[in-house]
This record gives sequence, structure tokens and C-alpha cells, in this order.
Amino acid sequence: MTEDLTICEAGFEDSAGIAEIYAHYVLESTATFETEPPDAVEIRRRISDIVDAGYPFLVTRDSTGRVLATGFAHRYGPRVGYRYSVETTIYVRPDCVGRGIGSGLLTALVEACEARGYRQAFAVIAASEPASVVLHARAGYRPVGTLTGAGWKHGQWIDVFLMQRQLGQGNETLPEDAGESLAQDQ
Repeated sequence: MTEDLTICEAGFEDSAGIAEIYAHYVLESTATFETEPPDAVEIRRRISDIVDAGYPFLVTRDSTGRVLATGFAHRYGPRVGYRYSVETTIYVRPDCVGRGIGSGLLTALVEACEARGYRQAFAVIAASEPASVVLHARAGYRPVGTLTGAGWKHGQWIDVFLMQRQLGQGNETLPEDAGESLAQDQ
């Protein structure tokens, strides 16, 4: 990746660019099981929800400010026991795939999650998207399972691969709020 790119926190001004990127994946691929592309207003709401909950929502911009990729993390599961685990997601403009943009963004997203104290990252990837599996494997994610026929889109059943990557010290040490956590978990 030799071009002048910036990876930073997404802002509301990025909503239209993010919506444009995501619409391609909603309409043309099986990378997401969403079937109706959200508009910029909905993307703004999603950015707000994710950031307000303490998770990173990033974009990669070129030198003109155009959004080339987006990525975010959110709690892996709704229960309090998942509070140290995140699911990571990235999308790259289809005309920018293969330029190292996704790799750079995923690395930054992992680093942002580690900086916030999260311990495990999961990727939920449609088996019909092998480039995403390769991208995540190169970023240190390892396969941990397959959900057979978990999704239906574009007239086909789609298997889903689960991949996992340790963040920071993972489960090798207790979280900083271990005493507080023990009380919450009872």
C-alpha cells in the first residue's frame, strides 16, 4: 500500500460514503445477510450506537477524503459475560479490493480493540467470501467453527465460518475489573 491513506475514527460526515460501500455488499454479495441497504441516516445511527457503547468505528480515507473502507467492532453477544469479546467487521470499496486497504484497516481495528481492553475478537464470515477468510487469517484469526447453512441469500444456503483472534493478553490474565466482574457474574 503506497498511496496516501488515513485510517481514523468514523464521523457522521462519513455516513454517505459508508452507506455507498455497504450497499454494494448488501445488494451484490453474501458478505452480509442484510437485504435492504441502509441509508446515510441509518448509518449515522449505527456509528453513534457503536461509538457510544465504547467500540471503535473506523474508516480509511484517500488523500481527497473519500471513504475507501470501513470497519467496526461491537460486543460479540448481548450477555454481560461477553463484555471483553468483540465481533469485528470490515468492508472495502469493491474497486479498491486487493490494494492492501482491508489489511491495514483490520490491523488498525484490532489495535483499537486492544487499546480499549477487549480480549477476544471474532469474525463471522460467509463461506462464500473466501477473500475475507484469507484476510482474517493473515491478521492472526484462526478458524474455530462452521455453521452449516446458517444463512439464506441470493437463492442459496450459505455456511458461516467463525474465526477468532486473541486481543492483548486474551484469557491469559484476569481483566482489570476482576473483583467487580465476579460480583456482576453471580
